[in-house]
Amino acid sequence: MQNVAVRDLVPGMVTAEDIYSSDHQLILPKNIVLTKNVILRLQTYSILAVRIEDEILMVDPDSGTTVTPSHFEAMKTHPDFLAFRSHFDAAVNLYRDSINDVIKRNAALNVDSLVSSVLSLARSDCSFTILDMLQNMRDYDDSTYTHSINVALLSRIFGEWLELPATKIKLLTACGLLHDIGKLLIPKELIKKPGKLTPDEYNLVQSHTTQGYKLLEKMDIDPHIKNAVLLHHEKRDGSGYPFGLKGDRIDLYAQLITIVDIYDAMTSARSYRPPLCPFTVISNFEDEGLEKYHPRLILVFLEHIVNSYLQTRVELSNGRTGDIIYINKADLSHPLVKCGADFVDLSASYDLEITRVF
Repeated sequence: MQNVAVRDLVPGMVTAEDIYSSDHQLILPKNIVLTKNVILRLQTYSILAVRIEDEILMVDPDSGTTVTPSHFEAMKTHPDFLAFRSHFDAAVNLYRDSINDVIKRNAALNVDSLVSSVLSLARSDCSFTILDMLQNMRDYDDSTYTHSINVALLSRIFGEWLELPATKIKLLTACGLLHDIGKLLIPKELIKKPGKLTPDEYNLVQSHTTQGYKLLEKMDIDPHIKNAVLLHHEKRDGSGYPFGLKGDRIDLYAQLITIVDIYDAMTSARSYRPPLCPFTVISNFEDEGLEKYHPRLILVFLEHIVNSYLQTRVELSNGRTGDIIYINKADLSHPLVKCGADFVDLSASYDLEITRVF
């Protein structure tokens, strides 16, 4: 249970104890599902805070019955998530203002300050993981600034999965934060164009790697950051840009950022499409991963990403919903899903796939 200020209460929360007025009259008993009117009643009695169960209940609009929401549905109204979203907004605004000062006013780039702002989002006392909270914000306006914060946070986590030392994790976070700085030099209407780009427009968008590098080239910052900006669209099979480099000719930090950048971009909403299901993206990585990406890096990333969805509710392509209860290590994008009393092994049912995580 948790102590929640009345001003932060939302419908669906459940009282964890009897609530009394200042003159010891019972206002609400334990285990009452809060509604707007009930919350208003608490405010009328000048109640400042109440103890709330960790589980939130919701009412099914079709049947009128009370149901338990999924993990992500419940998270949307949790005070910890609301606080994270507020702090995330502040970090995005700080990043936007700082980078615009660098680009438009030739201000100095304070990498340490920007990275510290991002790292402060990862509170150790939060009820949810950073991965969960970012997944719950996939409908967020995915501007270059937002995407950069996402990639920085995911890069930090990736560094921890790889058991890198703290100094390298901080550097990797900085690489993620600044990797797309060149996109801020491309016309905004082109970045957000909903339709297909012309060949000339596509070439201009691709130039964000070289333009970003030129912006940072003479600055006193770590060379790995500059390389991440320049090379994060290179692929180990030579199919990337701007140089078509192969294998270990690509800076290792850039190879790390490439994986995180693609995962976040594909699972986030864009002007021309909604966010893709994470398991669709994971499947794409599995199909081409060992050719285009560093084998060890992509395997570590995918295994940890998939494990983060264990016990998560999903929707299948046949419309059924269920919970992921087992990960198939040999086929990460096709886990075992429990749908009611049935167990659906997606690795043995390729006519089915996960279409939504919620």
